[in-house]
Amino acid sequence: MTHKSAPEDLALHGARVLGFATASRIACRYGLDAGATGESLLDFEARGWTRDLSFAGTSGWSLTDAGKIENERRLAAELDTAAHATFVPLNRRFGTACTNWQVRPTRADPMALNDHADWRWDDRVLRTLASIDGSFRQLCDQLAGCLERFGGYADRYSSALGKVEAGQLAWVDAPDRDSCHILWIQFHEDLLATLGIPRGSDM
Repeated sequence: MTHKSAPEDLALHGARVLGFATASRIACRYGLDAGATGESLLDFEARGWTRDLSFAGTSGWSLTDAGKIENERRLAAELDTAAHATFVPLNRRFGTACTNWQVRPTRADPMALNDHADWRWDDRVLRTLASIDGSFRQLCDQLAGCLERFGGYADRYSSALGKVEAGQLAWVDAPDRDSCHILWIQFHEDLLATLGIPRGSDM
């Protein structure tokens, strides 16, 4: 999922990236409304984050030291938001797959345990788990660029998935090993703790 930056965040970031740029140039760079961009920059100036400088007949916006700190704070928060937004749909797909691995509804019992006799049903689950692997690795790589501890999750998930594909089906959700399900639970808890999001509020 692609994250779209807020216009005011782009206005602040543009003053830093473009350096000594007019509001209209910053707006053009990011496809923003020029008037709204100018208002944001004036608001930032009042907060001590930007300054409008003139030199040799030209003028442009730049960031103060406080503005650079605020810009970096916003970028970090944006990365957190983007990472979580990427995880939420993956988490829904994974949760559905795990439920379907454990439960196989029947006409008599919508919560009947999956006896794994229907190979088509199980095959759909396993294909879903496999399809998540690449996206999960991309997310982990993104997070590991900031926090090294996130680097091991993707390898362990892929390893568990490989065992599943080799016929060791306990590696889907067994609680006594780094199964796909256990790894996912651990990653989810790590992400929620890191972002300060209460469990259950991001479903």
